[in-house]
Amino acid sequence: MSKDHGIATRLTQLGRDLDGSGVSVNPPVYRASTFVFSSLAELDEAWKTPFSGRLYGRNGTPTSAAFETAVADISGAHAAVACASGVAGIMAVFLAFLNSGDHVLIPDSVYDIARRCAERTLRRMGIEITYYDPAIGAGVEALVQPNTKLIYMESPGSGTFDMQDVPAIVAVAQKHGLRTALDNTWATPLFFRPLTLGVDAVIEAATKYIVGHSDAMLGVVACNEAAYLPVRMAVQDMGAVAGTEEINLGLRGLRTLETRLARHQASALKVAEWLQGQEGVRQVLYPALPGAPGHEIWKRDFSGASGLMSFELPPLADGALEAMVSGMAHFKLGYSWGGFESLILPAHPENRKVAVWKGGPVVRIHIGLEDVDDLIADLDAGLRRLRFA
Repeated sequence: MSKDHGIATRLTQLGRDLDGSGVSVNPPVYRASTFVFSSLAELDEAWKTPFSGRLYGRNGTPTSAAFETAVADISGAHAAVACASGVAGIMAVFLAFLNSGDHVLIPDSVYDIARRCAERTLRRMGIEITYYDPAIGAGVEALVQPNTKLIYMESPGSGTFDMQDVPAIVAVAQKHGLRTALDNTWATPLFFRPLTLGVDAVIEAATKYIVGHSDAMLGVVACNEAAYLPVRMAVQDMGAVAGTEEINLGLRGLRTLETRLARHQASALKVAEWLQGQEGVRQVLYPALPGAPGHEIWKRDFSGASGLMSFELPPLADGALEAMVSGMAHFKLGYSWGGFESLILPAHPENRKVAVWKGGPVVRIHIGLEDVDDLIADLDAGLRRLRFA
């Protein structure tokens, strides 16, 4: 595929063998742990390219090679590494770039599970952690220590969708010879390509929009050339290989990713605009919404937005939030997001230590592929129940 082809064309054709006649539209699914060879010479030759997908299942299969090639292409990466989940990708990046005695900088708005991994595992490994205000931009330089090795980012941040000045942070990292990594799950490679701004490794929880149907756990890390082998070896050493069936679902999801995201984005913007004018909604936290926090950075660096957002409420009486969320018809209570269905959950920014949340309760919603007018009616009824309670 040429880089000159449009993204929809590339998503349709990447990771498929289109040569010859009578080939299947979808590549075959390789369910394999073991690949056999007819001679020792052939086995030795296979070791020269151990991650090509034809040596041992934990190193990958032709199915994972197809998925990784496709993700690398749309991400502008040297290569990509599939893994068992988004969290496996996060841990692979930490383990690839950090050793005992090193120091890492992590935004205070980071995904709760990433914080848990840092506190529960990195500290036990003797790695120092400093959480920083996601809005700090180039000011992160003041937090760099002699033993700092990695600046981790997530933009927008979980729960309150804080936008980070990625180019400014990357410039600081490059000045000091530090690695950078970024969780890009919200935007996907279609709407933000951090590698083109100098980020070393970009994590996608493919469980979300790439799979797109809430039926698989999958992660992938897109890397520049220097980061690729360390990340690949970390995934290999953890045994965090992605299952073949899950990778196949990721390939399937890539085919419709652009179409689905266009619908998620259009519906989400309409919901955000509606929420902005509702009684009791203090603010809508959705970077694509004009006037929302971080909108100018989003407009500068991103080419689109997904369907995940939050909104802030005033202090609530006991039982008010329960009355709202438990009576929803279309927004169901459930973790994750990025599938075809709409979801709702309380967010908990009050757990932050540096960028202290001083606002009211926050509700996170994922705008699915349902009719947007039905979703707005559901939210309207929920807000009325909340006000009544």
